[in-house]
Amino acid sequence: MSWSIPIGTVRGTVIRIHLTFLLLLVWIGIAHYMDGGAAAAVQGVVFIVLVFLCVVLHEFGHVYAASRYGVKTPDITLLPIGGVARLSRIPEKPNQELTVAVAGPLVNVVIAGLLFLALGHLPTMADIQLENPALNMLARLATVNVFLVLFNLIPAFPMDGGRMLRALLAYRLGFARATQVAAWIGQGLAFVFGLLGLFGNPLLLFIALFVYLGAAAESHGVQLRQAANGMLAGDAMITRFESLSPSSSVADAVQCLIRTTQHEFPVVDGSGRIRGVLTRDAMIQALRSDGPDTPVIEVMQRDIPVVHARDSLSEALRQLQESQLPAVGVVDAADRLVGLITPENVGEIMMLHAARPPRRQPPVVAPPVRNPWV
Repeated sequence: MSWSIPIGTVRGTVIRIHLTFLLLLVWIGIAHYMDGGAAAAVQGVVFIVLVFLCVVLHEFGHVYAASRYGVKTPDITLLPIGGVARLSRIPEKPNQELTVAVAGPLVNVVIAGLLFLALGHLPTMADIQLENPALNMLARLATVNVFLVLFNLIPAFPMDGGRMLRALLAYRLGFARATQVAAWIGQGLAFVFGLLGLFGNPLLLFIALFVYLGAAAESHGVQLRQAANGMLAGDAMITRFESLSPSSSVADAVQCLIRTTQHEFPVVDGSGRIRGVLTRDAMIQALRSDGPDTPVIEVMQRDIPVVHARDSLSEALRQLQESQLPAVGVVDAADRLVGLITPENVGEIMMLHAARPPRRQPPVVAPPVRNPWV
C-alpha cells in the first residue's frame, strides 16, 4: 500500500504504518496537550499505540488462521480506522473462510477477558467514556477491545462479520452467490449508517462509505474470478504491444509512449525473454531526475511474474494480485514473451463479461410417445 512505512517483519509478514496513522498520533498528542499538558499528551499517545497493538494482534489472528490453509499474508497496514491484512487469496471453502474470519475477533475477546480479569471487574458505564483520560487505562483498553469485537461482527464487507455471513451462506448458495447476497446486505447497511450519520454523527458517514466501498470491491473481485473461469491466459493477453531492449534508453521509451496507447513497456532480451517492465510513471520520474539518456534497465520493474499461455487465466490474475506489479508476462513453451496481462485489459474482460446476456438453456423436448396399440 502506498504512503506506508515498513516498521518490521514477523514470520514473512511486513508490518506497515500508513502516514495518516502518524498524523493521528500527532493530532491526539496535540488535543491531549491542550487539555492537560505534556503528561496528558503522552498518556493519550500511549493509549492509541496500545489500541493499535491490539489491532495488530487481531490481524495476526487472521494471519495465523490463514497460514493453516496455505494462505500467505504479505503485509499488514495500520490505518487510522484499524488494520488491513492483505491475504494472497481468500479461502473459498466455507469452513476455512469462517475459521479465518472468526480468528481476529477471537483475539480481541481473549485480550478483553485478560484485562477484565486483571482489573477484577466487568466494564461499567464509566469505562465507556473512552475520551476521558482520568479513567484507568486498562479499563479503557479492555472496553476498546469489546468495541472492536462488536464492530467487526457487523455483517458487512470488509468487516469480519461480512466474511462470516458469506461463509455461512456459501454452505447453501455457493461462494459466488453468497458473495453477491452478502455484498447486497453490506451495501444496505451502508445506506442505513449513512442515513443515521446525517442526523449528527459524522463518524457513521465515514463508516458507511467504508462499508459500501468494501462490499463493492468484494463483489467485483468475485465477478472477476467468475469471468476468468474456463479461460486461458492466452485468451485474455495483449498480443500487440511495443517492447524495449535492455540497451534502450528512456528517450526511446518516450517515443514508444507517444506513438502508442501503452502505459507499460516490457523489456525483452535478444532471446525473447522478459527482463522487466517500464511503467509510464517510472519513465517520467527518470526523465525528471536522471534525464533521457538513462538506460531503461536501471529504472524498470524487475521480477515480473510470468505464466504460460496454456495456464488458466485465474492463475494469471492471482499472480497479478499477489505481486502488485503492473503486468504479468505470458510466455510460450520456449519461455519467449508472447503477451501481457495488465489491470486495464482485465477491466475490459470484466466489461465484456457483464455485457454478455446470460446463457439460455435449450428447451427440453419430450420424445413422442408411441401408442403400442396402433
